[in-house]
Amino acid sequence: MKTFGLARNAMTGSAAPRRNDALELLADYALDMRFDRLPPETIASAQNCVLDCIASAIAGAHNPGARAARVAAGMAFGQGAHSTVWFAGTRMPTAAAILANSTAASILDLDDGHRAATGHPGAAIIPVCLAVAEEQGSSWEELITAIVIGYEIAVRVAAGRDFSRLDTMSTGKWCNYGVAAAVSRLRGLKRGTMIQAMAVSGVYGPNQSAAGYSKVMGNHAKEGITWSTVTGCVAASLAEAGFTGPTDILDHPAYFDRASILRGLGRSFAIDRVYFKPYSCCRWAHAAIDGLADIFEGDGLRWEAVKSVEVYTFERALKLNNEPDPNTLEGAQYSVPFVLGVAAVEGRSALLPLTEESLHRPETVDFAGRVSLLVDEEIDAAFPATTGARIVLKTATGQHTREVLHPLGDPDNPMPRGQLVKKFCVATRNTISAERQADFLRAFDALNSGDYAPLLHELTRTM
Repeated sequence: MKTFGLARNAMTGSAAPRRNDALELLADYALDMRFDRLPPETIASAQNCVLDCIASAIAGAHNPGARAARVAAGMAFGQGAHSTVWFAGTRMPTAAAILANSTAASILDLDDGHRAATGHPGAAIIPVCLAVAEEQGSSWEELITAIVIGYEIAVRVAAGRDFSRLDTMSTGKWCNYGVAAAVSRLRGLKRGTMIQAMAVSGVYGPNQSAAGYSKVMGNHAKEGITWSTVTGCVAASLAEAGFTGPTDILDHPAYFDRASILRGLGRSFAIDRVYFKPYSCCRWAHAAIDGLADIFEGDGLRWEAVKSVEVYTFERALKLNNEPDPNTLEGAQYSVPFVLGVAAVEGRSALLPLTEESLHRPETVDFAGRVSLLVDEEIDAAFPATTGARIVLKTATGQHTREVLHPLGDPDNPMPRGQLVKKFCVATRNTISAERQADFLRAFDALNSGDYAPLLHELTRTM
């Protein structure tokens, strides 16, 4: 497989960095990639990511934030008939469709993620690629290839940052690079235009600083995925019209580790290391949820018997709002004590998805008040490569302990296709009928066989 980022010294044969800007080498990768170079397992990874993204979007479609985005999309971008607005029975200009669809996919915090990026590429890349592929009449092979490219570039840029210096881990700070590359690839833009598209998107992407310092986590803006996704798409249009940006944006050590971004480019695929989420809450709570559930199910413990809960985890998890009685669904998604209370009182299924019916439930709030969060030095040192936790439940007769380093859905504790289908059925059970679920599953089968038209058809239908 062709690799990028290193050149051979003509005299010594040793590897030496090329002088090209990092964006140039990423563009070379994106333009050089061909479908017939993708291993079967990578194609399957892309198909699984589509399934998971649509499941998240259906589950979140009736959320007030998702409804607001569908209304605002037409107001902001006008009318047109380029791309499907999912579940609305209409088409709009591509940027409008992306605004609506990305919001639905990310609003419940049920969308996929990547540990190297500490964020969520799927809710950006999948809606963009489906919208632009529909706009362009792209082939199935072109769609899958663009998805792989979008994940690769977005994750690499995200992983090339110094995490210890970030004010927030928000996805909106990096997903726009992958979006701009995927859009450029699907629209057949030239190398220089793709480079400019990524440069413009990098400057115009939301800074998201408030997501790091604000105590009001219960809001729809969340990680900025939606607007960053729109920004990446519009950046491609700007570049196509001749707009330019700083093409050396990734080549400054104070902000990015260029060598890390380019290392091994073309040798493997980031999309193969995606994690999937069985619970609609921050991934940083999942290890503790798995541990609690294992204690309850394995040790026969009931929540009423628990006197206190100690969660030993990494320091960043303690910076979530962690309110025992949050006022909004979004605030609940960022509270480790609360989601543990939901899992204890209602069972894990109540987190797929978490709904407003669980808010302010006295038993849940009472259990959440028994939870203490503490830093474990070894678990903290392993972050962000892993998001583990050790949970200790104390009762009148003793204590029960579990340590989970790889929560369900991690590449090292995967959810295979069958479990993703089950997730789809459970997560969407209160949103669409069983008959409609069956229609979607047939559309996913068609996607796996090389035809995404049935999926577009299902996405166009209203709920």
